[in-house]
Amino acid sequence: MTPKPPSAVIEAAHAEHLESLPFEDTADFEAADRGFIAALTPCVVKAADGRVVWDNDAYGFLNGDAPTSVHPSLWRQSILAAKQGLYEVVEGIYQVRGLDLSNISFIEGDTGIVVIDPLVSTETAAAALALYRAHRGDRPVVAVIYTHSHVDHFGGVLGVTTQADVDAGKVAVLAPEGFTEHAVQENVYAGTAMARRAGYMYGAVLDRGPQGQVGCGLGQTPSTGEVAIIVPTIDITTTGETHTIDGVEIEFQMAPGTEAPAEMHFYFPKFRALCMAENATHNLHNLLTLRGALVRDPHGWSGYLTEAIETFADRTDVVFASHHWPTWGRDKIVEFLSLQRDLYAYLHDQTLRQLNQGYTGIEIAEGFQMPPALHKAWHAHGYYGSVSHNVKAVYQRYMGWFDGNPARLWAHPPEAIGPRYVEAMGGADRVVELARTAAESGDYRWAATLLDHVIFTDQQHAGARELYADTLDQLAYGAECATWRNFFLSGATELRDGNFGTPTQVSPTTLLAQLTPEQMFDVLAISVNGPRSWDLDISLDVTFADLDANYRLTLRNGVLVYRQCPADESTATATIRLATKLRLLAAAAGDFTSPGLEITGDPQALQTFLGALDQPDPSFNIITP
Repeated sequence: MTPKPPSAVIEAAHAEHLESLPFEDTADFEAADRGFIAALTPCVVKAADGRVVWDNDAYGFLNGDAPTSVHPSLWRQSILAAKQGLYEVVEGIYQVRGLDLSNISFIEGDTGIVVIDPLVSTETAAAALALYRAHRGDRPVVAVIYTHSHVDHFGGVLGVTTQADVDAGKVAVLAPEGFTEHAVQENVYAGTAMARRAGYMYGAVLDRGPQGQVGCGLGQTPSTGEVAIIVPTIDITTTGETHTIDGVEIEFQMAPGTEAPAEMHFYFPKFRALCMAENATHNLHNLLTLRGALVRDPHGWSGYLTEAIETFADRTDVVFASHHWPTWGRDKIVEFLSLQRDLYAYLHDQTLRQLNQGYTGIEIAEGFQMPPALHKAWHAHGYYGSVSHNVKAVYQRYMGWFDGNPARLWAHPPEAIGPRYVEAMGGADRVVELARTAAESGDYRWAATLLDHVIFTDQQHAGARELYADTLDQLAYGAECATWRNFFLSGATELRDGNFGTPTQVSPTTLLAQLTPEQMFDVLAISVNGPRSWDLDISLDVTFADLDANYRLTLRNGVLVYRQCPADESTATATIRLATKLRLLAAAAGDFTSPGLEITGDPQALQTFLGALDQPDPSFNIITP
């Protein structure tokens, strides 16, 4: 099955958007091109084994007028986000954009450069650094700054420096307090589920083209190369804290709990330049990302933007960020940051106002309207996060999953409720007929709901699968939000071609190496198969020689509990002595014979314990049962 072209309903909506949105405003195109020095040609980056990990040239189709298969506002945003190359922000500050989902920035000091946010992958970061050096000279890296704890802002660090140079004190690594903890938690604890859903969110398997993936709004897509982490050598803890690196003074503003749990802004007095990390970009961001995350705090987010305006605006000539293009000039900076602040504050305050009037999250989202000034500002549009799912996130943050209606307190899950609905409506063929009528009238949301019930009743129903995929195509064509578009098209792809799993799995080895023993035990605890462990009663002493520390682990009632305490062979089922904490991970993977592992007591206790653990499934079903 191939995607169907846009329907007449979608074409009519497309024409309406062209009339109602301010396409005559081309200021963003001028800003995105300002300071251009050189592009990477071809803009294709490969791993050492020849595998392509980045291909921006695949977006060469993004030019001219928007096809009716793409919301014209999203088409505009994708053209802007796909611009790539080396750009001068101001003399002494340079960015490479379009070589990954995020930007990498270079700050020139007395003898070398400070690198801000080294992208997702080693390979793309190295390519960006090479492009910079080709035009600005072979300056050494003297420091790396991570603005926050998401992988597209630290994963490529080995492309710009080495662990050896950091250990030797040649390169400093700065990050906000709590960075390492949050970075490893997000990518390990729920990493499998997030990665599977990220395949949908970023459209990983979709063809690049007018009927496929056109970008992500925040950038085009994440690269797929080597991901690593180097632990910071300097933790930034306080707003107003300053550090001077290679002659460049940096003033920091803490912004925890905003777009990331650990995040910060910082100002360069020498350049009159302010870096806003990912808290002020040229789109509405996520309060709850569709791949999954903790719900973010829009109230705090808006507060930190207010603080940034008050602290830095009067002495700033340019604002740049970890995505998109900069903003120059005090008045434009204040307008940009103020509207971004109002964007998150309005979402927060108006959702709270309406939930206190008894409206549920889905009801608030359905009728939510942004103020005219925000609607007219391109950078306030929902290309990455949408008003709809952000409103629901605010509701969830305060009220949780339950909307208060007792009929929804204990509803059947999809596999149970689907057959009941289908039977009540006259069987699968009748429901497909109703869905077809809805789709033909342009009510694609209702058609998708009906077909969802059919698929959870009979996932092999050919008519339902085909119509469901066609319906999701139409929903995608009409979506201004890139991540919605990618979700709809990814669902359609799996209905047509089957489960594609997690196409961009990244080995978490370097992240796992940074886990504390407590975090390692947490990873084991969330892997325990409770029912399979109900009858187990195991106490293990786990001693790490490299840390000179012992932990008592007990598995009882399907719950793994740990605490640091002296080893006691008289009460332990077994004592496990490990040369390093990484040796525990090797044992968990089944390696019981390599050096660095000694077991006393019950020789089977460790294997029994590890046998209680489940492996995560990177190919779990999303759109089918």
